[in-house]
Amino acid sequence: MISTEIPLGLYIHIPWCMKKCPYCDFNSHTISQEMPERRYVAVLLQDLLLDIQRFQETRGISHIFIGGGTPSLFSAEAMATLLAGVRQLLPWQGQIEITLEANPGTFESSKFAEYRALGINRLSIGIQSFSDRYLRRLGRVHCAREAVQAVEIAHAAGFDNINLDLMFGLPGAAAGDSQQDIATAIALQPTHISLYQLTLEPNTYFHKFPPSLPDEDLIYSEQRHCQRLLADHGYLHYEISAYGKRHRQCRHNLNYWQFGDYLGIGAGAHGKITRSLPGDIVRTWKTRHPDHYMANSAKPTTYNGGSQAIATTELSLEFIMNSLRLHAGFSLDSYIARTGLDTSALEQSLSTYVQQGLLEYHDRHYRCSAKGRDFLDQILTEFAM
Repeated sequence: MISTEIPLGLYIHIPWCMKKCPYCDFNSHTISQEMPERRYVAVLLQDLLLDIQRFQETRGISHIFIGGGTPSLFSAEAMATLLAGVRQLLPWQGQIEITLEANPGTFESSKFAEYRALGINRLSIGIQSFSDRYLRRLGRVHCAREAVQAVEIAHAAGFDNINLDLMFGLPGAAAGDSQQDIATAIALQPTHISLYQLTLEPNTYFHKFPPSLPDEDLIYSEQRHCQRLLADHGYLHYEISAYGKRHRQCRHNLNYWQFGDYLGIGAGAHGKITRSLPGDIVRTWKTRHPDHYMANSAKPTTYNGGSQAIATTELSLEFIMNSLRLHAGFSLDSYIARTGLDTSALEQSLSTYVQQGLLEYHDRHYRCSAKGRDFLDQILTEFAM
């Protein structure tokens, strides 16, 4: 029996990009020909229907996140068909938040005004840097001027909830470069900023041919300066890499870190569904390559991917690994509600870390201290049973 108390979201993956960035380990594929928009949308909706039937899903959704790839390559007409189809299959709850990832270089005033008219009310723009020098080093297809213009077009199109993705620790970066990027971003008045450290992920060009990165002391110093600058301008540090104005945290990300449920449709999409607690919490995944994903849809009754229940012995680690990324942390009540597990085996370890100053206990919530955030991996090993 599905728990109606656990919130449900929807993640939609659109896998195409104009170019594969050398640091990117997401499931993205360079456009080699015209994108099969109409066919892909039809497959997405069929995929969603099969998920709903497979998991007997009856809950409504409060947020949709359309990620990629570069979803903003899709036309407003394709997005209209997609969202209309989703709404026919799943009830929408209240003032739903619909996020669309977008990259500078795909921004056209008329198209983004149409996106807004469709009900898409949050944009996440992949800026990475406002420096042409670093954008070239990152293999981005846009320039600094286009990055600024993209945000201006978004505001003009009526978007009042905008996230900007930025990176620090870039190849050849010097002291103050990341702070300048953050200052430029703040001046553009987004409601949310995501700040990620560049990491060399397996199966990427940068992993095979690693660029020269700044030393750890400089990276750490830049991160701290950027965090202070964001705090001074009213951006709340609510998750390790996320900063939002009050009441503007990303609903999809919050649901993910709070161990909520979400359906995942599209090539390579992942999902998590709670069917019963604690023994039937299921991770799902879909066929990765878009060509194979669409080809498999020729068999409409065949599930286009796979699923596996999370082992009960792994639930504590999964929950805590997610929840401690949040500045607010978690309560024991939420642990019970999302995992169905007893807390007795957990409380001694939590108490020990509070005594060591790695965790704080405040307002019935456990959360990482400032020191604990730097030793999160050490904390998590305690819960890997």
